Amino acid sequence: MTYDLIIIGAGPAGISAGVYAARQKLSILIISKDIGGQVAKKAVDIENYPGFEKISGPDLVELYQKQLKANDLFVTQDEVIGIEKQETGDKKQGNFLVRTISGKIYEAVSLIVTSGAKSKLINVPGEEEFSGKGVSYCSLCDGPIFKGKIVAVVGGGNNGFESALFLSNYVKKIYILEYSDIVKADQENQELVAKESKIEIITNARVARIEGEKFVKSITYEDVKSGSEKTLEVNGVFVEIGYSPATYFLNGLVDLNEKKEIIFDTATLATKTPGLFSAGDCNVSKYKQIVMASGEGAKAALSAYEYIKRTKN
Repeated sequence: MTYDLIIIGAGPAGISAGVYAARQKLSILIISKDIGGQVAKKAVDIENYPGFEKISGPDLVELYQKQLKANDLFVTQDEVIGIEKQETGDKKQGNFLVRTISGKIYEAVSLIVTSGAKSKLINVPGEEEFSGKGVSYCSLCDGPIFKGKIVAVVGGGNNGFESALFLSNYVKKIYILEYSDIVKADQENQELVAKESKIEIITNARVARIEGEKFVKSITYEDVKSGSEKTLEVNGVFVEIGYSPATYFLNGLVDLNEKKEIIFDTATLATKTPGLFSAGDCNVSKYKQIVMASGEGAKAALSAYEYIKRTKN
C-alpha cells in the first residue's frame, strides 16, 4: 500500500500534523517509538499551553491518544532507520520509502518528519531517579513551580544563562555549574547574569550526583582542579547542556545546521527535498516549546496536502 502521507514521530508536532492531515481525508501512517515524545517523559506541569490553566504531561498525552482515535489515526510503534526517495525517470516526483528497525518498508507520496530532539543528559546518579521530581530539562515549562526555592542550572552556555535569567523571576537563589574553567555564554548574557544578585556561577564543576528523598534535596559536584567535592542544598536541578535532534536517519535528504537540526522553509516547513516536510524540535529553532511544535505540525500538514494534490494531478 502507498500512503498519501507518513508522519515520523508522535509528539506534539506529529499529533498536530496527523489531526490536520486527517481532516483533509488523506491516507496516513504515523510511525513512532512512543506517543507524546518529551511531553510524556519530561513535562511535569504544563502551565503555558492555550486552553489549560495547568495540565500534566501524562494527562496531555492521554488527550492526544483520544484525539488520534477520534480521527481514526493509529500509531505504528517502530523506529525509522532510513528514508530514500525513488527515482521516476521523468518530471513526476517519486515516492518515499521509509525503512524501520523491525525490517518493514513503507511507501508514501509525502513525509513529515517530527522526530523531535532529546535533551542531553549529564548521566550521573540520581538524574533519572529524580526526573520530574526536581530534575527538569525545561525552565520555561517548570520554572514557576520552584517559586521561592533554590535551584541549580547545569551548563554555562547560552541555554544555561538564559534559563538562569528566566528562573530569577521566580526562585530565590540559582547556582550555574559549568564544567570548564570559563563559561561559554555570549557576552550579553554574561553581563545580564552579572547584574542579577540571585545568580552564582561556579566553574570547574563536574556534577557527581543528585540526591533527595521524594524530591531533589541536593546536588554534589567535584572541583575539576582540586578534586574536592562540595554539596549544594537545592530543590531543583535544570539540565541545560543542549539537545540532540533525532535526524540521523535522513540520509542527506535535508540540510542540517551544525547542531544537526533540520533547515526548512519557514513559510511552508518544506525541506530541500520536494514532498519532505519537517516540524517541531528536530527543526532549527531557538525555542523548544509544545505550542510551537504543534503550530509547525499543523502548517506542515497543510503544506503536505497541497504537495500531494499537485503530485496526484
